[in-house]
Amino acid sequence: MWSRRQSRLKTLACGVEELRCRRREREAALRKARREQQLVSKRLLREDAPEEAGGQSAPVLLGEAEVQQILRLAQRGTDEKEREKALVSLRRGLQHPETQQTFIRLEGSVRTLVGLLTSNRALLQLEAARCLHELSHSEQSAVAQACLPATSYLLTYLSGHSPDFIELCLYTLGNLIVESEAVRKQLLAQGVVPALAACIQSPHVAVLEALGYALSQLLQAKEAPEIIPHWCPYGSCSPPASAGSSLLDSSLPQHMLRLMQPGPKLNLGVAVEFTWCLHYIICSQVNNAVLLTLGALPTLATLLLDLAGAVQRADDEGLELLACPVLRCLSNLLTEVPVEAMGEQMELRDERVVAALFILLQFFLQKQPTLLPEGLWLLNNLTANSPTFCTSLLSLDLVEPLLQLLPLSNVISVLVLTVLCNVVEKGPAYCQRLWPGPLLSCLLKTLVLSDTEVVGQSLELLQLLFLYQPEAAQAFLQQSGLQALERHQEEAQLQDRILALQQTAIRG
Repeated sequence: MWSRRQSRLKTLACGVEELRCRRREREAALRKARREQQLVSKRLLREDAPEEAGGQSAPVLLGEAEVQQILRLAQRGTDEKEREKALVSLRRGLQHPETQQTFIRLEGSVRTLVGLLTSNRALLQLEAARCLHELSHSEQSAVAQACLPATSYLLTYLSGHSPDFIELCLYTLGNLIVESEAVRKQLLAQGVVPALAACIQSPHVAVLEALGYALSQLLQAKEAPEIIPHWCPYGSCSPPASAGSSLLDSSLPQHMLRLMQPGPKLNLGVAVEFTWCLHYIICSQVNNAVLLTLGALPTLATLLLDLAGAVQRADDEGLELLACPVLRCLSNLLTEVPVEAMGEQMELRDERVVAALFILLQFFLQKQPTLLPEGLWLLNNLTANSPTFCTSLLSLDLVEPLLQLLPLSNVISVLVLTVLCNVVEKGPAYCQRLWPGPLLSCLLKTLVLSDTEVVGQSLELLQLLFLYQPEAAQAFLQQSGLQALERHQEEAQLQDRILALQQTAIRG
């Protein structure tokens, strides 16, 4: 009798482990795909120009002769007012793509503009910077390349005293970073990271938001590993020779996390920018151990709780802009925490995290359905290796709300089913909380769907449930479960799973 029991237990363990490994491989592939989704963009800053506010901002097409005349006036006008007016005309012209091409083709045009940028006339400097900003926003890469001579000056002016001018320089640099590899290499050589690090202590919200934008553009580039060091915080390896240009070797990460701390001083725009920065650092996978030691995980968990609190207070304007990067950061950073260390994370032992996540899921369901997969992906990563979170899910009676999401889409169905697999694979005690209940009837409905990924995930969940809860297999047979499988018999990628499930159900 003992030998038979031992043999059955061994078979059960192998089946569960095989299913677990298969799902982990798929999740790793999904994580890689998610990491490669970039949000590269350009931004245009025009609100500070008075004539735009007056409704005179239509782009003006300028010919070569007109551009030459404007440049002459900007350089040698009779007074500063005339020179400034010439630069305003040039800036309006540079909003037109054809004028941009005309401008960069003219010999000495960029040199003239850089000369005005470095003049000792503040108004001329500002207008010249606005002209460069218009060029940086161009969709034509040749235009961005033409701005190369200005980058060192733009970096220098980041240490200036005018917040408006610093903000303009940061957005211009961010736009150029997106477009040109040559600009990125030049900026790295010129010390872009220390220059950006110096801005992060600015008391001006607009400067901090612009800094977050520029930094996020840099961190999305393929050169990002060059600015994130390969050193560890425990002294077992040495920093690179170019550590001065390394992001994690600067004060930036600590200040980024500070600006993401919930509280009365939290600014939504700033927090959004720097949370995306954190997301790109995590996705680089260069050295996430540094972020963990700096307290990134508790900061993000607290921010998640704060977001849920905002939903409950109906103070949710713009909340989805911050929720998306927070969810992605937490999801990806959790994969870096060793299984045995998960319980040591105090903030992650609190079932309030699960409750907060479901508050956000309900909010997304009503107002931002596209973010539902982000929340479910986090729930998957929370429950994957943590019996504590699976227990929270059950004790808070959240399985039924989870099942209600199944009909929304195939993507959501797969994620919901994966989370439930995480719960079921924890063992018989967890299955007893799921059966009897609405789970089986919901799974029978998913089996008649045409999407093979949804059906495949349903089959895995059923097999785990039957292994631990044989009574569920009997109910499955009584409710014509095998007949529901027949429509998928010809689908090659499901045949092995269907056969395994049939055998498990009959044996159960």
